[in-house]
Amino acid sequence: MDLRSELDRRFVNVRAAMAAHSLDALVVAGSEYSGFEGSVTYLSGFQIVHRYAYVVVPADGEAFVVFPTEARYVGEHATAMLEQMFHPRPGEAIAQRARDAGWRRLGVYGLDYIMTVRDFTALDGLELVNFDVEFDHARAVKSVAELESVRDSVRINRRGFEIWYEQYAPGKTAAEVMAACEEYFVAEGCGRLTQNMVLTAPGRSGLAYPEFKIARSSEVLTDFMLPSLEVAGPGMHWVEVSRAVAAAGTELSDDTKRMAEAYGEYFEVARTAMRAGATCHDVHVAVSQGFSDRGYHLGHVTGHSIGMTMIEHPKIGEGVDVPLAESMVFSMHPHAIAANGEDCLYMQDTWLVTAAGGVPLADLPMQVFFT
Repeated sequence: MDLRSELDRRFVNVRAAMAAHSLDALVVAGSEYSGFEGSVTYLSGFQIVHRYAYVVVPADGEAFVVFPTEARYVGEHATAMLEQMFHPRPGEAIAQRARDAGWRRLGVYGLDYIMTVRDFTALDGLELVNFDVEFDHARAVKSVAELESVRDSVRINRRGFEIWYEQYAPGKTAAEVMAACEEYFVAEGCGRLTQNMVLTAPGRSGLAYPEFKIARSSEVLTDFMLPSLEVAGPGMHWVEVSRAVAAAGTELSDDTKRMAEAYGEYFEVARTAMRAGATCHDVHVAVSQGFSDRGYHLGHVTGHSIGMTMIEHPKIGEGVDVPLAESMVFSMHPHAIAANGEDCLYMQDTWLVTAAGGVPLADLPMQVFFT
C-alpha cells in the first residue's frame, strides 16, 4: 500500500464531511482498547501500543497528531506521517492550537467512548460536535488497497476458524482451543488485534446461551458451542468469521435447528439484498425475516460497517436509512435468541457490497460444522 497516497485520499473524504457540517477542525480520538486503535492509524499510519492519541484535522492546514507525554517512548512514532506533539494534557494542546487558529466549531470522533475526561474538560469554551457517524460514513467505502487488507484479514480469520474446528472436542477447555487459534493469529501478524470469545451452555447439550464469554481454562466445552472470532491482520482491518461447531452425533435443540434454517435463508437473501443503493434498513428487514417468522428476536446488532475500527457506522438495523455503496464492507452476525432466553445461534461473516449484491468473503458454507 502507498500509505501517503492512501492518507491523502482519506483526508479528502474526511474534509468533505467536515465542510458539510461547517467544522473548523476535526479531532479524531483513538485508544488502545481493542477495536478503538484504528481511527488514529487510519489518519496517520501510527498504531497505538499503549495509552491513547488524537489526530487533529484542520479544515485548512496540515493535520497533526497529539500524544500524552507519558507515551513518548511507547509505539513506533516514526510511522506517523504527520506533525507530532507531546503534552501532559493533550486536550490543552488542542485547545491552544484552536485559540491560535481562531477555531470555534470542532467535530470530535470518539466523544462518547474514547476521549478522556481530562481532555474533554480542557476544550471548554469550544463548540464540540459529536462526529462519530459522519467520520465513519466518510471512511465506509474502502479503496482497492484497503480491500486487499480486508481480504488478507479474512484469510487469517477463516483459517483461525478452521483451527478451532480441528482442535475442538468436548471435554477440552475453551482456553486450550482458543490458544491454538491465537498462536496462529499472532504468527500471521495480528499482534494484539484480536477479540475472540465463546458462547457455550455448561452442562447442557445441543445449544448455547447468548452471553459472550472470554475463553477461560475453567470453561469446559460441551457437545455444541459458538466461537466468536474477530481479528485484524497486518493491515489493521478488522473482520469477523465464525460458524457453530458441534461434536459428531450431537442432537441439536429444536430451536437451534430452526435458527440454523433461518441462518441459511439469511445467507442467501443477503447475496441480493446487500446491493449498492439498498438502505441498511432494507437489508435488516430482508435478512431478519427468517428469524422473525420463526419467532426469534435478534439480541445483537444484525450487522455493521467494519474497517480499521471494529464497529463502525452505518449499522444494519431497523430505521437506519443510509444507502449502501459499492466497496463498503460489513460484518453480518444475526444474534438469534429463542423466547426462552437460552437457545442462541450466532455466526459471523464479512461481506463486500457490490452493484449486484453482497459477496461473503470467507467462502465458508453457512452451517453448523460437525466434527
